[in-house]
Amino acid sequence: MPTRSEPVTSSDELFAPVSADVELCYQTFGSCEDEPLLLVMGLGAPMTWWDLELCEMLARQGFYVVRFDNRDAGRSSRGQGRVTRRMLVRAFTGLPVRAPYSLDDMARDAFGLLDHLGLESAHVAGVSMGGMIAQSMALQEPGRVRSLASIMSTTGRRTVGWQHPVLFRNLLSSSPGRDGYIRSSVATWRMIGSPGYPKTQDDIEQRAAETYDRGVSLAGLTRQMAAIVSTTDRTPRLRGLQVPTVVVHGLADKMVHVSGGRATASAVPGADLLLVDGMGHDLPPQLFETFVQAITANTRRALPRA
Repeated sequence: MPTRSEPVTSSDELFAPVSADVELCYQTFGSCEDEPLLLVMGLGAPMTWWDLELCEMLARQGFYVVRFDNRDAGRSSRGQGRVTRRMLVRAFTGLPVRAPYSLDDMARDAFGLLDHLGLESAHVAGVSMGGMIAQSMALQEPGRVRSLASIMSTTGRRTVGWQHPVLFRNLLSSSPGRDGYIRSSVATWRMIGSPGYPKTQDDIEQRAAETYDRGVSLAGLTRQMAAIVSTTDRTPRLRGLQVPTVVVHGLADKMVHVSGGRATASAVPGADLLLVDGMGHDLPPQLFETFVQAITANTRRALPRA
């Protein structure tokens, strides 16, 4: 794909009813005549965590880029149902828990967005929980996923991709109000951000303020966490996946240990694995070119579409 130099067009933030109960907020970049690329964000994160510059860089590679807020994040629909810490612990230890919804449900949300846009299929890239959703999409309907990029994610197997218990507690603790949310975010990103590509305090605070203003929900966060920890191990199904796949993971990731990325790449036949020194659990601007190159190279492995 040739790199383009002209300005990238983008849509306003729009809304797509993807089911009777879920409406997703989304935005597009580039021409709808280009190869569609769906970007799926992670736990509690709005679509704006797919940085504007990164979206435009991908569009300049010839992609019709679509980013969106998952249910229970940003401006998309809020779910129903209460999830307690006890439920999360039970699910993590393998005990049965009735989660309000599953990762497969969130994958169906994403397919609903493709339907809304009139897209039969798309390349899919997901970060963290978004990588899990992207994997679920490829397993549910492999014919609709042209290629898969699983970034700082894991397979659902409990013995890989673990996080430190301190991080688990930190995710569920939140100070009240906008200022409290910003303080909590700074503390979290100091722990999980990329040590090789550190953000300034101002950058972290600005991102946290923007996230709060889009809409945050601790109840929604716990529902998403329940979807993650109640999922079954995808490894056996990933072994049968025939979708071109690239796995990207930071060697300094404290939220999802690099073993999760290695296990994903090992499970998917023919998957490429890119391990990045100094990268934690974020998408540093200094690595945008690395991400673009990895995603673009992987899409070239997909069969041409009529």
